[in-house]
Amino acid sequence: MSEEFFAQIIAGALLAGIPLLFCALGETISERAGVLNIGLEGMMIMGAFAGFLGVYYGGYSWVGFATGAAAGAVVSLVMAGLCVRMGLDQIVVGIAITLSCEGITSLIHGAQFAETRPILGATENVTIPLLSRIPAVGQSLFSQPLVVYLGLGFVAFAHWMFRATNIGLNLRAAGDKPAALDAAGVSVVATRSWAVVTTGALAGLGGAYLAIVSAGIFEPFMTQGRGFIAIVIAMLGRGRPYWVLAGALIFGTSLSISDALQIEGINLSTDVVFMLPFVAVMAVLIVFARRAYLPAALGLPYIRGAR
Repeated sequence: MSEEFFAQIIAGALLAGIPLLFCALGETISERAGVLNIGLEGMMIMGAFAGFLGVYYGGYSWVGFATGAAAGAVVSLVMAGLCVRMGLDQIVVGIAITLSCEGITSLIHGAQFAETRPILGATENVTIPLLSRIPAVGQSLFSQPLVVYLGLGFVAFAHWMFRATNIGLNLRAAGDKPAALDAAGVSVVATRSWAVVTTGALAGLGGAYLAIVSAGIFEPFMTQGRGFIAIVIAMLGRGRPYWVLAGALIFGTSLSISDALQIEGINLSTDVVFMLPFVAVMAVLIVFARRAYLPAALGLPYIRGAR
């Protein structure tokens, strides 16, 4: 295999894996707190559309990332209100959020951009001196948009937060023993609500990255199941951010493998390309599903005094 092949693999893994990373980290936070966020796909597509609008009208990529994160957080407030505060079924509400967001973004995009279909400009990369000169992989790894480095930094921050802070301890307690957290004087509802809103913001940021950096355009339903893949990554990551990072890059590679194979003269049909990530999901589930981590109170509403 040529150096160009490996460089393309690395670049493609980052390009496709970073949106998964943001979403899966958000889902990890939500699941640690006991909320199964099936609406992740909807928050991601809403973030993608809002991010696209932010760059299109605002002119700067950072405006798009900010609006994407904000849109995901706003959608997550519905999840927090209905599931955390009112105790409704998390799966039903999550599916409703996903379908609603897909329909709303498709309708608005079709009404506003059906004829023009604008394309965004390239996002400016931040190059790390010296490291970017490493043969074969330097430009692929160390010349990326700033948001990529922020995402990798958030992995380290989340690892530290889970292990060494009261916030991480409260999140784990909200997912495993919410009654004990309540008895300690910490609000389970508030802890879970902030976890869900954080998840929405990260999912929206992942969607914005997908539209602004990965595609440079918004298309209805462009997430193509990435939100659900992120849920699988979070479960298999067992609440460990570095494992989540590894899973996101593995699935990112499966999403981008076609471009690298074309460099080597190997052409794959589009049907096979679209099928690869889901084949990877099934293979990983078969091998590692028994090792998946699920908090004891995941998906269960907390009612004070109930047994």
